[in-house]
Amino acid sequence: MKFRPSILAAVFVSAASISFAQDNLVKSLDANQSNNSKAGFKFSEVINLETTSIKNQGSSGTCWAYSTNSFLESEMIKQGRKPVELSQIYPARCAYIEKGRNYVRMQGAVSLGDGGAFHDVINMYRKYGALPQSVYTGLNYGTSKNKFAEMAAVSQSVLQAVVKNPNGVLTPNWLEAYTATIDAYLGKVPQSFTYEGKSYTPQSFAKEVVGLNADDYVEISSFKEYPVYKKFTLLVPDNWSFDQVYNVKMDELTSTIDNALKNGYTVAWATDVSEKGFSWKNGVAYIPEKKYEDMNQGEINEMFNGPKAEMNITEDLRQLEYDNYSTTDDHGMHIVGLAKDQNGKEYYIVKNSWGLSNDYKGFLYVTKNFVKLKTTTLLLNKKAIPSDVRKKLGV
Repeated sequence: MKFRPSILAAVFVSAASISFAQDNLVKSLDANQSNNSKAGFKFSEVINLETTSIKNQGSSGTCWAYSTNSFLESEMIKQGRKPVELSQIYPARCAYIEKGRNYVRMQGAVSLGDGGAFHDVINMYRKYGALPQSVYTGLNYGTSKNKFAEMAAVSQSVLQAVVKNPNGVLTPNWLEAYTATIDAYLGKVPQSFTYEGKSYTPQSFAKEVVGLNADDYVEISSFKEYPVYKKFTLLVPDNWSFDQVYNVKMDELTSTIDNALKNGYTVAWATDVSEKGFSWKNGVAYIPEKKYEDMNQGEINEMFNGPKAEMNITEDLRQLEYDNYSTTDDHGMHIVGLAKDQNGKEYYIVKNSWGLSNDYKGFLYVTKNFVKLKTTTLLLNKKAIPSDVRKKLGV
């Protein structure tokens, strides 16, 4: 997942090869921000599960790696383990290699770029293990934050040259050349390293220190066009590996999140953040009762100055928003709790990876209606799913 140029064309160029400029993007998302929003909301926590510190993904489309690693760190806490600050860029780097293989095999007819999905991190964890952040930062060229545009452009040009195949037959060296390009920017992967006085490989570190089972995690979504309680391939550009997710009823998205939180489990959340009802600066997301284009200027000015009525969300509307590109697979975040506003309305507490720059120091309060309408996928532990839904899914 990463932001789509069809939604925010003024913010970026060539989503296939250039990472978004995060600072400009946030300004675009907050066109309707309020200076009085925090005073207008009175949130009280109902559930707030333990998590690790807020990170900043910089100018990179790696929200999927940041949000999933944050989720896995909370999974370690849930299991009673000491949480490790995992390297977000290590699974991204491994995914880039696999994505390059896929791109060449598909003769360029598949998504590239630095976007991805939650299952990419789980798949890379299963195949390549894990590294601590202290061992692999991905900052191999003098920056203090991710800045991936040049790497994306160069690596794409390498793969495009391979696909054009000037020799007529692929050599066995193209993957080595492509991998060297990625490693020049992100750094070579250590075959072994020392962590807290003990030597590990990425695989042994995942097994002995992280200690999570990749098979414990599933993704769910909800669309009317697919059979309920069955798997389907979510057709979004960043699902380059064509992984499948389970289909549930729309209301079961939020009931599943609620069940997870009540039982101490957090949830990774993929969603559309191009909505007028999403304000990063104010740390609030909801679905306004009235369409933005029908609002007067006074209503627009008041959008984030306190709780507002919301539109009724139906499965038909959810399907329509996906079909007409109103809902796109923009961004991955991490649901870590539940709160109520002064009127008793419930919001999910969401951890983001854009640093501490908003009203709630890196967190957001998101209504259940927003989640119902704008969720593309959820990743969670199978044990966190309500027992009746889990039985229907067969997991």
